[in-house]
Formats: sequence, structure tokens, C-alpha cells
Amino acid sequence: MGFFVFDLEYGLVGKRAFIFPGQGSQYVGMAKDLYENSVEAKEMIRTAEEATGIALSHLMFNGPEDSLKQTDVTQPAIFVHSVVLGSIIRTLEPDMVAGHSLGEYSALVAARSIQFYDAVKLVHHRGKAMLQAGIDQPGIMAAVVGLQSDVLENICSEASSKGIVQCANFNSPGQIVISGSVDGVNAAMEIAKAKGAKLVKELVVSGAFHSPLMQSAKESLKIKLDSTQFYDAKIPVYANVTAKPVKGKEEIKNLLYQQLNHPIRWEETIVNMIADGADEFYEIGPGKVLQGLVKRINPNVKVFGIDKFSDVERFL
Repeated sequence: MGFFVFDLEYGLVGKRAFIFPGQGSQYVGMAKDLYENSVEAKEMIRTAEEATGIALSHLMFNGPEDSLKQTDVTQPAIFVHSVVLGSIIRTLEPDMVAGHSLGEYSALVAARSIQFYDAVKLVHHRGKAMLQAGIDQPGIMAAVVGLQSDVLENICSEASSKGIVQCANFNSPGQIVISGSVDGVNAAMEIAKAKGAKLVKELVVSGAFHSPLMQSAKESLKIKLDSTQFYDAKIPVYANVTAKPVKGKEEIKNLLYQQLNHPIRWEETIVNMIADGADEFYEIGPGKVLQGLVKRINPNVKVFGIDKFSDVERFL
């Protein structure tokens, strides 16, 4: 693992990357089939319920959707679903990992930089802190499609005279999310429309994630990070903040701290993983969001999804 493999029939074989989804990928019924078909999955979900004090299995399996959408529930639910999948796969190992925002915590468990129980407690705290920050400092987010990143960054700079606004997620070519105060984001949305954006749409979220309005959540998370045991990663983890591989535990903790008010450099992350040899990407967790992004970033790599027990069975 971690090296190119030479196949006698096909020649040079590339590396395998696991990628883990973030908030927005949840759905009612998630992980139910895992719970019903895997003793390990059932034990892990019960452990997560003990760690968080949330009836995760009930909310994940039955909803209601409005409850599952709450940030303090959504984040541990997606994390648990993703990590359970990664844990019960037996014959598929990644050479490198990355996760989109929240998904970075799932990636760190896969890279053995943090233990599951500690990570789910940390993710739950993160979700609560981000929810509270959204209450204390209300803000919004919006997706902008069809503008280059430098153009949108200039738009955010122009709109900042009306309020806080910055690029929050560089997801794929021409698909960027902006975040900040209501006035700042609304001003940027109007300018983006005038500049010819194909789509400008406000997102349904509980706060201005990855913007300066998350500062209180960031400071709250730091206290929890400092009291959580981390280890050097066994394989490279491509960090959201830098889009570069990291393995050292102290750097990992610092990047998680920085992540809450820094943009997610997802497009650059995938480009760097491909440059470092990845030619197979497996989205491990609920939904297909990341599969679509990777295909838009580079249509030449292979992309797979592992979401349900039926996806896992061939790797047991």
C-alpha cells in the first residue's frame, strides 16, 4: 500500500483514494441496512449513541427529515454511516484519503489518526458548536455556478462593503459556495447574477459555515481538539485547508481548527490526489455528491460509491 503496482497485463496501476462526504448527504433510512446485516455496524452505531447521547439509529432510520437535518444530529449521523462502511470493508484498502468538511473526520479515522469513539464525540461537539454559532451570528450560504474562482473572489471582495462574505467551498470547476452575513451574501449573489453566473441559489443551512462567523465554534472546537488523543496518520490525509497531504498529528489538529472559518479546497484536493497517483476514487458514505464532483474535476478517473450493505458485500 502506498506504492504503484505493476500489473503484467495492464502495466502501471495507480493508487486508490477513499473520499468521505460532508453535511447535506444525509437521508432518512441511512445505514439501516448496515445495522440489520452487520453485527459490527450495530455495535458501532450503539457506541456512537452512547458517546453522543442521541438516538442516532432512530433518527437515521426513521427521521423525521427535519430532525435529521439539524447540524448537531446531521454531522454525527453522516460520520457514523461513513466510518461504519469504511470499517466493515475487509478487502479494500486506501492509499490516501480525504473528506469534504465534516468528512475530514471520517478520513482521519480511516487513516488511524483518531479512534472512532473519540472522533464521534468530537464530531458531535463540532456540530453543536456550529449550530450555536449560527444562532449567535446568523448567516447564510449560497451556491454559485458558472463563474471562475478568481472572478467570484473579486465579487466577494466587492460585496464585503455590505457585510461579511467569502468563498467557502471550491467544489469543482465553476461550482463554488459562498458564505457570510445575510447582507454580505445577498450583495454577492446580486453581483454574481449581473456578472453572468448560470445559477445563484441560497442553501438551506443553519449557519455561515467556513466563514468568519464560525469564530466562536472554532474556539469551542479548539478546547475539545486539545483534549482529544490524535496519532500520526498511517496514510496521507489531504486536508481541506491546504489541499495537501498531512500525516503529523499536531498539524492535523491545527488544520481541523483552521477548517471552520477557512474555505474547503475540494477541487484542488482532488487534483493533487490525482497528481500523486490516485486513479480510483471511492466515496464512502451516504449519497453521491462527491462522485459527481470528482467526475466534473477529472472525467478520466474511475469513481465508485459505497453507501449500502449491498455495496460492501463484495469486499467482506
